[in-house]
Amino acid sequence: MVRIEFYDVDYVPNDNLKYAVIAAQQGEKWIICRHKERTTWEMPGGHREPGEDIHDTARRELYEETGAADFDIKPICIYSVTGDDGLIHNPKPTYGMLFHAQVKILSELPKDMEMAEIQFCDKLPENLTYPQIQPFLWQKVKDQK
Repeated sequence: MVRIEFYDVDYVPNDNLKYAVIAAQQGEKWIICRHKERTTWEMPGGHREPGEDIHDTARRELYEETGAADFDIKPICIYSVTGDDGLIHNPKPTYGMLFHAQVKILSELPKDMEMAEIQFCDKLPENLTYPQIQPFLWQKVKDQK
């Protein structure tokens, strides 16, 4: 079981944030991606590189995973994940920053990156990579818009 909690954007220092997750839209459609090694779908996002500001992580991951070339992005909140769901093993809270992006221009999906494809949808699909986490993050963004 996994527990997700939400906090203000300044709840923990940047260095304590491990992940950036981006609820991305183009127009009214949500953009989700599929990793080359999986058949499941996920919101764009990933690990913060050492010394990287979490906002830079979000911009980098959005480009690498969707090909977004021009976009407006803003932080929504900090979130924590605690627990174990088979893919995630966090006995202590792990923190990330949740963002919303409105994508203006998509370029080609970077070929040398890990994503195989993107899709546009009105809601999240059933077959998610992180089904105990992503629906809560997505709903938080929808509630804040």
